[in-house]
Amino acid sequence: MLAYTYVDKGRFELLDKPRPTIADDRDAIVRVTLASICTSDLHIKHGSLPRAVPGITVGHEMVGVVEEVGTGVSSVDPGDRVVVNVETFCGHCYFCRHGYVNNCTDPNGGWALGCRIDGGQAGYVRVPYADCGLTPIPPSVTDEQALFVGDVLATGFWAVRISELRPLDTVLIIGAGPTGICTLLCALLKGPRRIVVCENDPVRRRFVASRWPHVVVTDSASCQACVLAESEHGGADVVFEVAGGADTFRLAWQCARPNAVVTVVALYDGPQVLPLPEMYGKNLTFKTGGVDGCDCAEILRLIAEGQLDATPLITHRFALSDIGRAYSLFESHADGVMKVAVDCSR
Repeated sequence: MLAYTYVDKGRFELLDKPRPTIADDRDAIVRVTLASICTSDLHIKHGSLPRAVPGITVGHEMVGVVEEVGTGVSSVDPGDRVVVNVETFCGHCYFCRHGYVNNCTDPNGGWALGCRIDGGQAGYVRVPYADCGLTPIPPSVTDEQALFVGDVLATGFWAVRISELRPLDTVLIIGAGPTGICTLLCALLKGPRRIVVCENDPVRRRFVASRWPHVVVTDSASCQACVLAESEHGGADVVFEVAGGADTFRLAWQCARPNAVVTVVALYDGPQVLPLPEMYGKNLTFKTGGVDGCDCAEILRLIAEGQLDATPLITHRFALSDIGRAYSLFESHADGVMKVAVDCSR
């Protein structure tokens, strides 16, 4: 099978590899029908994720069809269409039992697929702990509708869940990339009074404004004044920091009202400063960490009911045989690209 492979720092190649096989009775083999590229894949390519293993097949956003299951798998059967979760988790350790599946204590727990074990930018993928890592797709939901459920859409859903977002809140989302858009979609489910999206890229600002005209769009230079004008209590009730820029962490807490929640979804290249003397009296609550992707069934239900639709994020489509060009486009941010869908059958 064809598999896009991390060869060395700065180099991915499309190689011919053997199909994966069952290695544990809790495994499943999934024939990948559709995959996508995540910014985390680029971090691997650039060598900024040292835990990534050279030689692995990359990719952790995918849907497909179950081909084979181990004897210990009970939740899916061959022929089922499934979402593959970005996280590998056992379901039994302390962290899994409390819903913190990103911190699963299994040796392959957390983000393993496409990082420490072979992922899904390939014809087939082996999924450990398949009862936890696979979620059946409802018949009415297409592969494209389900494509982001296991990762970027789960991230937005998780961020909104932990942020205690309430109806009539004023929300600030810093960053209008794919994760920011998914956070926006999930925040809309809670009925906030106002959502402000801060984004410096004019193409992405237009992307948001054209699809969600009731959302206020601004840039970082005007963000604080915009939030003050749109809020009732001196700042946003909930802030999502999704950009991970040089100054976006500071912008996030500066735009929050006293006693607000600031949820940091972004991954930074370096340490951030927590200037407590400047924050004194704001009494902010910070929530941070990797996504806990344990809401896939609920997200698929919302998609099936027409309440959630992330397909506008798919701006470009490629065959697996042309995935190198897909990466070049995604990394360059050219042609208004947001997300690509990779057909792994071709």
